[in-house]
Amino acid sequence: MIRFQNVSKQYPDGSIALSDISFAIQDGEFLSLVGKSGAGKTTLLKLLLREEEPSEGAILFEGGSIAQIQDSNLPEFRQKIGVIFQDYKLLPTKTAYGNVAYVMEMIGVPDENIGREVTEALKIVGLTDRANHFPIQLSGGEKQRVAIARALIHRPKVIIADEPTGNLDPYHTRDIIRLLGKVNSLGTTVVLATHNKEIINRLGRRVITLENGLLIRDEERGRFII
Repeated sequence: MIRFQNVSKQYPDGSIALSDISFAIQDGEFLSLVGKSGAGKTTLLKLLLREEEPSEGAILFEGGSIAQIQDSNLPEFRQKIGVIFQDYKLLPTKTAYGNVAYVMEMIGVPDENIGREVTEALKIVGLTDRANHFPIQLSGGEKQRVAIARALIHRPKVIIADEPTGNLDPYHTRDIIRLLGKVNSLGTTVVLATHNKEIINRLGRRVITLENGLLIRDEERGRFII
């Protein structure tokens, strides 16, 4: 589904974020991306979303080059990728239901379809009874589940989870990781970037390790080794 081919990223100040990175992600895979701060994880995710462009190399999505997508078609491309952030990025004046529905409103989904789709997404993440609560009324774990429902609502092919448990306690961390596993089991490809050693070692899934912009390890059942 996704392929990085000899990708490098150098910034105008001369700093090198990624150097000659090559790997592929299969449809339906659960991949964890690990590395210390500054290793290149965030840059790699931004390149995948085409928020930045590589200095060298190519990034393919479903066989086509991301670089060749016209700017006018970028919104359509990004609908194929759901993003979950560490700090939730919820709208404080909207309820859990409203935060999820807002995404559908922005992409022009007919009103008659929104209620059904939002209700189903909140059911998947176990928040049916919290639908009318505002973010300030939700726990950290509940906020992150709203963020997951929001990422799922347009049925993306890939979910990118960028440090999704960084602000959560161990109980809610396990809850969110179980939920991401459930999402993956339904057929969605998941790319998880995390510093959490316990998460990686418990998952027993594929792990790519970055260090100083280099891909130093790619293991099918990897562990957190930095």
